[in-house]
Amino acid sequence: MLSACGGGDGESSEISGLQTFGELSRSHVTTPVTYPQTPPVGGDHSPVPQTCGAYGQPILNEQGVHSMEHGAVWITHRPDLPGPQVERLRNQARKNHVLVTPYPDLPAPVVASAWGRQVRLKSATDPRLERFITQFREGPQTPEPGAPCRGQGTPLVLGS
Repeated sequence: MLSACGGGDGESSEISGLQTFGELSRSHVTTPVTYPQTPPVGGDHSPVPQTCGAYGQPILNEQGVHSMEHGAVWITHRPDLPGPQVERLRNQARKNHVLVTPYPDLPAPVVASAWGRQVRLKSATDPRLERFITQFREGPQTPEPGAPCRGQGTPLVLGS
């Protein structure tokens, strides 16, 4: 279910363009999952989360989704995003429960996702990114609050 946001509740009035998705399944699976959103915002996922931090290569959707179940904000960017913008995003990954990866065929240059929430951004300098991280990193929408953001992968930049 998609809810286009535009005023009314406090969550949507703070972040322009915020999309909310509900009724997301949470089963662990060992097979690839076809997600309705690009990138995904939740649903069935790998039993192993992705270790939070910044990566230079795409990761498996199923592991990124598991990290979001634990409260991570997954910031994805187009592989051709200019270097200074990529560095700005990677600096966000120094925060606990933030995952930054390139993602081919994104619908926007940068997309920030958390469990059931997503916003498309034109650049790494968009002020909505910081608001999104503040509001949704280990936020009230997190299905498994307090769970670690550690599992698969060795990031280039490790969260604190």
